[in-house]
Amino acid sequence: MSKLLTIGSMAFDAIETPFGKIEKTMGGAANYIGISASLFDIEQAVVSVIGDDYPSEYLKVLTDREIDISYIEIVNGGKTFFWSGKYHNDMNTRDTLTTQLNVLEHFSPKIPEYFTDAPYIMLGNLHPQIQLDVLAQLPTRPKLVVLDTMGFWMNHTWDTLLKIIAQVDVITINDEEARQLSNECSLVKAAQKIMQMGVTYVVIKKGEHGALLFHEKDIFFAPALPLEDVFDPTGAGDTFAGGFLGYLAKTDDISFNNMKNAIIYGSTLASFCVEQFGTERMLSLTKDEVLKRLLQFKELTQFEIKIA
Repeated sequence: MSKLLTIGSMAFDAIETPFGKIEKTMGGAANYIGISASLFDIEQAVVSVIGDDYPSEYLKVLTDREIDISYIEIVNGGKTFFWSGKYHNDMNTRDTLTTQLNVLEHFSPKIPEYFTDAPYIMLGNLHPQIQLDVLAQLPTRPKLVVLDTMGFWMNHTWDTLLKIIAQVDVITINDEEARQLSNECSLVKAAQKIMQMGVTYVVIKKGEHGALLFHEKDIFFAPALPLEDVFDPTGAGDTFAGGFLGYLAKTDDISFNNMKNAIIYGSTLASFCVEQFGTERMLSLTKDEVLKRLLQFKELTQFEIKIA
């Protein structure tokens, strides 16, 4: 059984969308990634930090999915990372209302010795120096390292960000972040410039407009499944990453052709995530539901072209 190690945030989220509002729910990249990847029956560990205000039932969500949480640091008297945001009517834009780093501000992850040989590593959206410190703890080069980042680090930690990008295999960012990172308007040119920074694969997420995968001169595009209702997009990108990496770890095949399948799996799982607040929909998701939606993707994207 292949191993996946995820380093990322665990959080409380407060979310407001045109369809409702929730004051506190389970959030953070590590939770979304771990829950999503758990659908692939792989060996997982999550490394993160929380305060002692974090409910035990949230941790049980991970252990029930056989995710190792023994290296989640619990800070006595500390407060868990908190984020709140409000989405606009088109659901593609949001306002961040509050970001409280709390215990995440001084997070120094320690990698479990029995996971230092994990072939698949997910570096969630954290300070680039933390991501570098994680790789420095690994005695050998993993088979595949995936990096997530955002515009904040591009603005404030540029040099350090470039160092970590040069040491990973895959970067997953949204279209706005790709343009910011590359200073290119065209996503094709943006991906080419990002690959010149040292990364091998570039995944550009476009929300309701699908996802793009770039490798050398090859490009693959996967549409997003059209949904009647998008309730809450929070965590969709991390859910995508968990599905993407979970599939690759399960199949243990990192070829470009297999990454196409991984993109479809990631997109499929993300389409479930947006149907309810936070992680709620992912917690009730079954493998049969995933299979049915995968077949919907197949019907959406495959057809015979008739040449006139």
